[in-house]
Amino acid sequence: MPDKKPKTKIEKLEREYIIPLRVQWQKVPRYKRAAKAIKAIKEFLVQHMKIYDRDLKKIKIDQYLNEQVWFRGIRSPPHKIKVKAIKEKDYVRVELVDYPDKLKFKKLRAEKLEKTSKEAKEKKKTLKEKMQESVQGKKEEKTDEDKNIEKEKSKSGEEEMKKLEKAQAKSMKTQAGGKMKKKTQPKRMALAK
Repeated sequence: MPDKKPKTKIEKLEREYIIPLRVQWQKVPRYKRAAKAIKAIKEFLVQHMKIYDRDLKKIKIDQYLNEQVWFRGIRSPPHKIKVKAIKEKDYVRVELVDYPDKLKFKKLRAEKLEKTSKEAKEKKKTLKEKMQESVQGKKEEKTDEDKNIEKEKSKSGEEEMKKLEKAQAKSMKTQAGGKMKKKTQPKRMALAK
């Protein structure tokens, strides 16, 4: 009886393609061209990455690739585009290979913002842990009188912690651009009859 070798599954498959878009978007009216270009990218990758049932929902397009297709507006998408397709299990993630300067800057800015927010969260966790450890260590050694004093201190400590958290939140808002004000329509006066 021949020995059967166990099949190894390829978990991650990466490929680069230059996808021709002009042939596809020329078939539709001008006001639908960019949307057709996105659909053409998905159809191309479904065919070439061997997706079961040719399901377009299993293709996930990167934000920056989408922006590159829509960069010149709905009427004039690019004629061809170079992408990197990464297949993980059933889903395919598609990224842009050559970023133009504007998108490079935008991507770096987003990564920097994400990094600073992670650092702020870690600092907040460590501060809370230190406060809890110090409070627990002091509570074990205190008597009744000391406990009363400790309650007053912990209240003031909690207030200080809240102030610190507010200051951090405020600084994060200013770094991220703050809250956006809702645009409201001006109220019109009713005409007197």
